[in-house]
Amino acid sequence: MAAIATATVVAGIHQSSRSPLSFPCSSPPSLSPLTVPRSGRVVSIRPKNPRIRNPRSKELRRVECSAREPLKVMISGAPASGKGTQCEMIVEKYGLVHISTGDLLRAEVSSGSEIGTKAKEYMDSGRLVPDEIVTEMVIARLSRQDAKEKGWLLDGFPRSAAQAQSLERLKIRPDTFIILDVPDEILIDRCVGRRLDPLTGKIYHLKNFPPESEEISARLITRSDDTEEKVKSRLETYKKNAQVIFSTYTDLITKVDGNRPKDVIFEEINSLLQRIYEGNLVPMKGINLKLESSSQDKWRGIPTKLNNIPHSREIRDYFYDDVLKATQRAVQDKRSRLKVEINIPELNPEMDVYRIGTLMELVRTLALSFADDGKHVKVCVQGSMGEGALSGMPLQLAGSRKILEFMDWGDYGAKGTFISIGSVGAKEVDEQDDIFILVAPQNAVGNCIIDDMKAMTDAAGDRPVILINPRLKDLPGSSGIMQTMGRDKRLEYAASFESCYFFRLLYYAGTQYPIMGALRMSYPYRYELYKRVDEPSGKEKYVILATFPEKPSIDEVNDAFQGKPRNKEKAASGFWGFLSGIF
Repeated sequence: MAAIATATVVAGIHQSSRSPLSFPCSSPPSLSPLTVPRSGRVVSIRPKNPRIRNPRSKELRRVECSAREPLKVMISGAPASGKGTQCEMIVEKYGLVHISTGDLLRAEVSSGSEIGTKAKEYMDSGRLVPDEIVTEMVIARLSRQDAKEKGWLLDGFPRSAAQAQSLERLKIRPDTFIILDVPDEILIDRCVGRRLDPLTGKIYHLKNFPPESEEISARLITRSDDTEEKVKSRLETYKKNAQVIFSTYTDLITKVDGNRPKDVIFEEINSLLQRIYEGNLVPMKGINLKLESSSQDKWRGIPTKLNNIPHSREIRDYFYDDVLKATQRAVQDKRSRLKVEINIPELNPEMDVYRIGTLMELVRTLALSFADDGKHVKVCVQGSMGEGALSGMPLQLAGSRKILEFMDWGDYGAKGTFISIGSVGAKEVDEQDDIFILVAPQNAVGNCIIDDMKAMTDAAGDRPVILINPRLKDLPGSSGIMQTMGRDKRLEYAASFESCYFFRLLYYAGTQYPIMGALRMSYPYRYELYKRVDEPSGKEKYVILATFPEKPSIDEVNDAFQGKPRNKEKAASGFWGFLSGIF
């Protein structure tokens, strides 16, 4: 096994202090999604009120979930997808509390509860039970002690955007969202060929599961909703609702091929749940569902062909959006000292293809989005440091202030109204500013930007300060100043910013090609380690290997690529010893 390249794993990756983003449970807290502008323009400008905030089967061996980290699962599937069968097998194996809205409705009506009485009025009149009543029942069931201790399996819920958003507002979120995917023609055949035994309630299928005897066959009936016309109508309704719902759980979706024997399907689901339960793996992100969707929805997981430079507009937009969502969640969660570290080739100054325009586009995306939310944004570029012969600035930032000034900031006067351009320093902090974006602050030989940054954040108080690709490693000065006076305090301050987004490609040792994998973190979720896998016809994909509650050390990364168990103490040697010495 070749080693991972040195230049592409961030310095300090082996830091020993625990990250503030670690979560003891298998599911990190969730936040309601914010509106993400797609046009790159400020949709509304509200100069009179800049502080507006938007709300936004085989025998199964039972697995006992711990009380601290119970599994939380949502499962969805079209009519006749086999969802009911898989729910039974999941509950039998993991002991989760099975929650389906149909069962809840019947139980509440039967008990004569207040919610059941309300629901019965709608059901008796042939009307659909409103979302708020159904959601109230589900939330009440989830709050009961058995669901908290054993974990839960939500079967076919949420069914609408309103239901999904109600759960999001209460931060009720699963560890994984499983979708059983079956072709339409198979689903239609399953439904049309389905028969009900009115005596026992048992379901048969004329081809796939015929009745045991002629006597049973003679009394079978076809359910009124199992005609081809009605099945197609139900499928269309399912797809329409699913399109909206699945967008809420994009980062948790795992699609499972449901057109296989039930035991084979469950084997895949069981493997997924085992890895989540053990804390070694989270669901694959980025599933392209067989539903009509926008081109943006088709971008999931890690884009491929990242070694092709310059990057396509689609790849750049993917990362801009990925960074934006993570940053919005962190700001909404009232995190105030944040940093974004994204080192795709076009944003990695260690590579000879570094494109300052890509960095400026990323900054513009962030600034416009926060401005659209009614915030005053100050975008700050490092100014000249020192005086006389000692003045200067990092070469990579030369001219970036002018680029920002001349960029297209939309058609509605965002720049100068909600967005202003400044320098890193306390004097740039104005009372009207809500949020500060610092573009690639970095130390230079003989000069230290950290003092100016600290003065700025002190002046900003609890207002968010976001560092985009900071490079604050200690550099020696000709006078030795950075090596002595206040060095420890400066570096401690630099380390006080918490990551809200991290992405770095990994390469084989001593190379910048081929890509070996990637390390990614998007607040508030865990660090994810991916391996790049070549496929036939020159294609490739990224497969998740492991997740970590904090930034993994180089040994942890190497062990994951080699398939070694976690927390195994070993002395590094050979290539691996070489890698350890780099960090």
